[in-house]
Amino acid sequence: MEKLISNGMKKQINQTIVMHRKMLDKFEIDSVRIIEKTAKVIINCIEKGGIIYICGNGGSAADAQHIAGELIGRFLKNRKSLPAVALSTDTSVMTSIANDFGFENIFARQVEGLVRKGDCLWALSTSGSSPNVIKASGLARKRGAKIIAFTGRKNSRLEKIADVCLCCENEKTFAVQEMHQLAYHIICGLVEAHFARRK
Repeated sequence: MEKLISNGMKKQINQTIVMHRKMLDKFEIDSVRIIEKTAKVIINCIEKGGIIYICGNGGSAADAQHIAGELIGRFLKNRKSLPAVALSTDTSVMTSIANDFGFENIFARQVEGLVRKGDCLWALSTSGSSPNVIKASGLARKRGAKIIAFTGRKNSRLEKIADVCLCCENEKTFAVQEMHQLAYHIICGLVEAHFARRK
């Protein structure tokens, strides 16, 4: 017979669930209009021939790849592939830039070579102040791209650069990223539904 869960573990599990429930309640109040606006920015970009570029560090780099996969492949429906590129996937490019120009430039250098007017940069930073994400976002904006920001801190440097910003505030990075995942899955579903109707 399996040993019953300890009181300490049960407390930790319950605390995490309660924290997420509170975040989800706040998310439902604060984020619906922002999610709708974000989906419209992406739809407008793609309809006009633009490309969605996505960047972030650590877990947010994984989220960038996840988003690109949902758009290029599919989320729920078979439809045409949508143009999306995660800037965190090419290790040769990233390590050569970091080696020659410094880690702060790993995304900005790619923005310089790839991003054009009418494109969109989707920037994820739980702190809202990651130097490489800030630098890439500033350059993308100068080049005429729209900036979508996902953060975990209010009034961050990234939010000030962005055209639209979703902020899921919490001191715990993993909790912010889990709200980000919920948000981008909803957004991918909205974008996909739009283009699936237009087959």
